Amino acid sequence: MVEKAQTFSKEALAAKKKPFEELMKRRFYYAPAFHIYGGVAGLYDYGPAGCAIKNSLEQLWREHFIIEDDLLELALTNLTPHDVLKTSGHVDKFSDYMVKDVKSGACYRADKIIEEVLEKQLEKEKDKMTEEQRKVIAETIQKAGNFHAPEINQCIKQFNIRNPETGNELSEAYPFNLMFGTDIGPTGTVKGFLRPETAQGIFVNFRKMLDYNGGRLPFGGATIGIGFRNEIAPRSGLLRVREFQLAEIEYFVDPENKNHPKFSKYADIKMPLYSAEIQNANGEPRTDLTIGEAVAQKIVNNETLAYFLVRTFLFLKRCGLEETGIRFRQHLKTEMAHYASDCWDAEVLTSYGWIEVVGHADRACYDLTCHANATKQEMVAARKFSKPTLVKTIKTNLNKAAIGKSEYKSHFKAIVDYVEALSDDKKKEIQEKLQSTNEYVAILSDALTVKFTKEILSFEEKEQNVMEQKFTPHVIEPAFGLGRILYCIFEHRFRMRNERRTYLSLPAKLAAYKASILPVISHADFAPIIQKITSNLKRFGISSKVDDGGSSIGKRYSRTDELGIPFAITIDQQTLTDHSVTLREVDTLLQVRIKIDEVHQVVRDLVECEITWKDVTEKYPKFTVKEEDEEDDK
Repeated sequence: MVEKAQTFSKEALAAKKKPFEELMKRRFYYAPAFHIYGGVAGLYDYGPAGCAIKNSLEQLWREHFIIEDDLLELALTNLTPHDVLKTSGHVDKFSDYMVKDVKSGACYRADKIIEEVLEKQLEKEKDKMTEEQRKVIAETIQKAGNFHAPEINQCIKQFNIRNPETGNELSEAYPFNLMFGTDIGPTGTVKGFLRPETAQGIFVNFRKMLDYNGGRLPFGGATIGIGFRNEIAPRSGLLRVREFQLAEIEYFVDPENKNHPKFSKYADIKMPLYSAEIQNANGEPRTDLTIGEAVAQKIVNNETLAYFLVRTFLFLKRCGLEETGIRFRQHLKTEMAHYASDCWDAEVLTSYGWIEVVGHADRACYDLTCHANATKQEMVAARKFSKPTLVKTIKTNLNKAAIGKSEYKSHFKAIVDYVEALSDDKKKEIQEKLQSTNEYVAILSDALTVKFTKEILSFEEKEQNVMEQKFTPHVIEPAFGLGRILYCIFEHRFRMRNERRTYLSLPAKLAAYKASILPVISHADFAPIIQKITSNLKRFGISSKVDDGGSSIGKRYSRTDELGIPFAITIDQQTLTDHSVTLREVDTLLQVRIKIDEVHQVVRDLVECEITWKDVTEKYPKFTVKEEDEEDDK
């Protein structure tokens, strides 16, 4: 009755999509919010089981990252003032490109409609295409998410992309800001937004966290909370929604030392790395490299970034995601912000294809510098020396008068902000370029490209003796979409015994209930036994669910399985004579006989992974029973 092994692929997941969605609906894991009013796209409620699993996922994240890495957890406000998000760039740049059906006015996210139409075209007509045509379409699908408006418009024209629902033509692409605006207070004079991410609250509290940590680096701030994005066309269930749970880390480091003290512990782990070089060559992710080798070969920029990549990999596996359905994709140069030195996305294979669930970025000192410039508050740490030490500093000389007379004069402030935010590494890079060609082209935004020359921008190195050297820390940012991870867990852990019996095979640590308690029949003598077992489990913090309804034991086992409960404790007539119960495991369906006074300890040890089910079956006598193969109550 155990599901047969099969190739793990998008097609295999899609083939089980209908029974999977029926299970999610039937057991109310999640559902469209306000459904009795027709619902609103992109808004979902979690039911009792879904909510409990989500809470378990958050707690597992805390244990895996916050406790293991001694991170400082913050609880931050959802409302964010306009000025904060103006400084961070969200007001000007937090946008997706949108196209409209020219007749109906329906709105679509441009890159997604390109991907959707071309994927269907490739699926239906690939046998009629040449190898070159297939290659061009596949590359377009891969890169569509990085297209700007001119590339989107060219793509729509080149492939004659229309609204797949109506066949109507599409408008030209234009940016749509994804933030929800609001007024803070009754006067309407204080503008704000529902936060699109949680990171800014960590950045603005940097100085307080640094003081709390005794002025020492490295350290990390972490938070779990809701983010809001006014998605253009929400779809794909929990994957593209307007309100979602985030877990973010901002790990502050000395830019001159991005090594991690615990990296050596994980350096020999191999993980699937899909580098920019491999993507450009249309290759497959490498699985033969250790993460230590990836750093040594400069595939991953530094140890701290690599440390969080490998820790994320281990976390996703702890969540029950299939290892063959996980990869880490490096951002192409066209994707990365001008200030970032390296970025990698953890992607998970779903029935919708590969989906980003965690973003990892070395953001340099951009965020702290921007907030420092806007508020005139220092966002710095210090290297302290035991004696006067000679250090080099790089002074920036910006010819503001020349800018004021140039074609860029209307963008004066943007240019000044850009130059003031430059890290020492970036200053050195620009200086080398200016010395060799007397020209450096900087992309400040989609609409602004600036050509610097030595007459406009120069740098001067100085040396001086100091007792401490102040610097703006760099930040390594892993940002987790917990809602997306949760959906991927549901898909990856969905199982079918046959067409009628489906269930979730969840890691016990994540399960909504760790055990069900099932009396074989309704019997007054069983009541005190049920009470004793539940009390013992609760003493250990183990959640359980009693199912003593009138249905057959086979149907109640099925209900237990559908709720993703890993273990079932069954009370039968033998319990009354020898004070034992049976313990059943969801995947194997094997049962063993255990004393009432022991079963709670065994369940606790299984949940905490201190023992395995194999250990249990070797220690306790097996109990054989034929389960009824009946359709569950609907």
